[in-house]
Amino acid sequence: MPINVAILENDRQTLNGLSRLIDSTEGLCCSGRYSCLVSALNEFFDSLPDVLLMDINLPGLDEVDSVRRIKADYPDLLVLVLTSLEGINAVFSAISGGAVGYLLKHSSPDQIISAIRDVYQGGSPITGSIARQILGLFQQTAVTGHPHQKLSLREQEVLDHLAWGHSYQKIANELEISYTTVHTHIRHIYKKLRVNCRTDAVTYYLRPHPRWLVPAQGRQARMAALFNGADSPGDFATAGAI
Repeated sequence: MPINVAILENDRQTLNGLSRLIDSTEGLCCSGRYSCLVSALNEFFDSLPDVLLMDINLPGLDEVDSVRRIKADYPDLLVLVLTSLEGINAVFSAISGGAVGYLLKHSSPDQIISAIRDVYQGGSPITGSIARQILGLFQQTAVTGHPHQKLSLREQEVLDHLAWGHSYQKIANELEISYTTVHTHIRHIYKKLRVNCRTDAVTYYLRPHPRWLVPAQGRQARMAALFNGADSPGDFATAGAI
């Protein structure tokens, strides 16, 4: 049985080239070509591919939204990112959204094919220069400590929810606080971590750090348990990057 690979790419020339590459490779089959996320989501309902090769630099969506929307509907789909975005924030955002591999578009045809097979077989391929950036962050964090230590217990809770993509209102409902209080906590988080947006805050969340200080009781037990298992975004990102 061939590996069925769908492609999500808004550049027509790149889309056509990737399709030809996959169809000309033994053991692979291009099962769908899409330039729009909505079209892909609709068609996957009838025929889900084994691997989705996708760009995360899609019109109207940020790096987190594009992958997260796919994984929300199809959690078992293997998402391999192929993009020109090489900033570490984009990488961590895609991984936190559910991507299992991250390649840059200057990758050779052989590297792309090898990565598709690697993902299908349970691997998490990452372009070498991206892996070097991730290792650099790990090493820097080991020396300088982690900024999250400045956060209060409540701010850590709010950041946990942010990393899972929850809206301000959902966070307010979960923590039984007002929307305005959530907004205030997030403003304090941004200031303490010296970031300006949600993506940057989530990037800090994904870096290696000691366990959060949130007590394992009541509503907070869910978040404490998150970091005791292998299903946390932090554990997933670490496993995929190394």
